[in-house]
Amino acid sequence: MSKFSRIPKMLNLMHESYAHHSRNVLLTHARYADRKHLAPYGRKVYSQSDEDGIISEIFKRIGVTNKVFVEFGVGNGLENNTLALLFQGWTGLWIEGSQKYARLIRSNYPKTISSGKLALVNDFVTKDNINALISSEISNEEIDLLSVDIDGNDFHVLDAIDCVDPRVIVMEYNGKFAPPIEFCMKYDESHTWNGDDCYGVSLKFLEVELHKKGYSLVGCNLTGTNSFFVRNNLAADKFLMPYTAENHYEPPRFYLASITSGHEASYKTLENA
Repeated sequence: MSKFSRIPKMLNLMHESYAHHSRNVLLTHARYADRKHLAPYGRKVYSQSDEDGIISEIFKRIGVTNKVFVEFGVGNGLENNTLALLFQGWTGLWIEGSQKYARLIRSNYPKTISSGKLALVNDFVTKDNINALISSEISNEEIDLLSVDIDGNDFHVLDAIDCVDPRVIVMEYNGKFAPPIEFCMKYDESHTWNGDDCYGVSLKFLEVELHKKGYSLVGCNLTGTNSFFVRNNLAADKFLMPYTAENHYEPPRFYLASITSGHEASYKTLENA
């Protein structure tokens, strides 16, 4: 191996080292000193950044019921918000629009799927089909977790869901639009994200609209990509108040997503668990 071929790996290590340092510095800020703040509990197992740790902490505080999840927008099945839960006795449904990713999931998780621990639906999610897609595999009215990340019509699809009643909701937000901006892209059934800022919804919009549905905004992750909502009666005073976008907003820090969680993820790990 030539010295030049090692340069990309060295650059990646430097980038990750910088991200680790930046995260540690961020967490020394006084706003994160309160133990009720969720951001310090962030940790990556299989999530895109630190969502796994925050989800774990939320359920540590409010408890679980049936350990059932629904997540749509799961990618190739190696990096999402619910894969780690399958190692903890949870069951649930993944909905993925990409045929390529769905084939990878089916071919690499045969035991997990055949055992009934995981159901997979391959379809492009819309506000008109979401209830039918979920109901095709999930019979529970109440579920512990709903995770939404489809880079566009997220709120419109969430707003249409009435077949399940999640205790916790994880929602991607568009961090470009800080409070008090209330932004929500117009519904476009054929929308696919092309990497620009035309996607999703602002955190303030989510706070206002989900409050109407009975949910409290209890935190965001440091990367500034995902927000966490808990039913009002469950949140009580277990998290950092006030439950507002102004209090919990985190700006986009996408560089923090370069922090890894050990060796490269493998489909074999879950299949052999």
